Amino acid sequence: MAQFTVPRFIYHGENALDALKTLKGKKAMICIGGGSIKRNGYLDVILGNLKEAGFETKLIEGIESDPSVTTVNEGAQKMLEFQPDWIVAVGGGSPIDASKAMWVKYEYPDITFEDMVKPFGIPELRKKAKFCAITTTSGTGTEATSFAVITDYEKGIKYPMADYNLTPDVAIVDPALVQKLPTKLVAFTGMDALTHCIESYVATAHSPYSDALALYGCKMIQENLVASYKGDQKARAAMHDAQCIAGMSFANGMLGIVHSMAHKTGAAFKNGHIIHGAANAMYLPKVIKYNAGDRETAGRFGDIADELNLGGLTTADKVENLIGFCEGLNHELNIPMKIQNYGEGGRIAEEGIVPADEFEAKKADIAANALLDACTGCNPRPINQKQMEQMLTCCYYGKEVLF
Repeated sequence: MAQFTVPRFIYHGENALDALKTLKGKKAMICIGGGSIKRNGYLDVILGNLKEAGFETKLIEGIESDPSVTTVNEGAQKMLEFQPDWIVAVGGGSPIDASKAMWVKYEYPDITFEDMVKPFGIPELRKKAKFCAITTTSGTGTEATSFAVITDYEKGIKYPMADYNLTPDVAIVDPALVQKLPTKLVAFTGMDALTHCIESYVATAHSPYSDALALYGCKMIQENLVASYKGDQKARAAMHDAQCIAGMSFANGMLGIVHSMAHKTGAAFKNGHIIHGAANAMYLPKVIKYNAGDRETAGRFGDIADELNLGGLTTADKVENLIGFCEGLNHELNIPMKIQNYGEGGRIAEEGIVPADEFEAKKADIAANALLDACTGCNPRPINQKQMEQMLTCCYYGKEVLF
């Protein structure tokens, strides 16, 4: 028996924030990241809508990119003191992911981080609070998923949390919140969304339900990502919907080793983080090539190529055309093609932030950690330690995948 889980309510389109006025409760803890949600005035809108619904509110702010275990524990303590019956998480993937983890610690204060990251091992939630996610970027899809990613900085590893309990009760996808996104963020989050669609379509847990979302999400991204990057607001609104569709797809169809490698390389290097969406963009073409070594999976990549009208007479042609499509997007969005050229903040650099000697010294450990990542189990083609190291080598130097 399979399961398909999405938020009970998804409010989308113009003025979707008005849905906050319909929530029923007494206390709402609002969790945000940096100051942009304040500067653009939308925090005031959120507070006003919750006040109209009769809520007392309290704020947790300053949730960092790649949120830490410490941030989660501190936020959960604030929730224990305030005792909210709604948690309202506002932001990109980081604030929403951190809020999901805080939610677990709020409801189960004695649970350990090690237990929280055991796949599908989180106890039943909603005994104290329900969860509303308001997304301000167009890529992670976390407002519609059963996942969160938290970083253990002592180990330099990102850990995905996975449990259907984490699926928000309410998701709000309001295009007004992404009108002023920086272009780099549009690029990185857009490629994250595309990776969600492609990986979920070929993952071992895919189903007709997730397949339909994945294929349509790919088509929407093809039609709108570059235009959104160039500032077209209609396209940007469409991308906001597309990334939520992608989120619902991978929340149920699962992911693969693009995400495993992105999780384990993101915080591994001393000179800075590799931004998650940029990592996915760099690794995706290589992983498509590797996974196409499985005949059935190659055929499914061919389905995606057909949906996107990429051409090709044979399955092999279609796979190569899909790889070319992904690489072409990276080029148009000014995303590095390999780790070696990944500069500060995701810019293309002749000498990136990860020196070859550091990469080689850490490659075996990163590969071992990637094999243990929750996403690896649903990759359509099995992979071992040696092959994972080879994949990382291809992604660092830009070498062709020949194994």
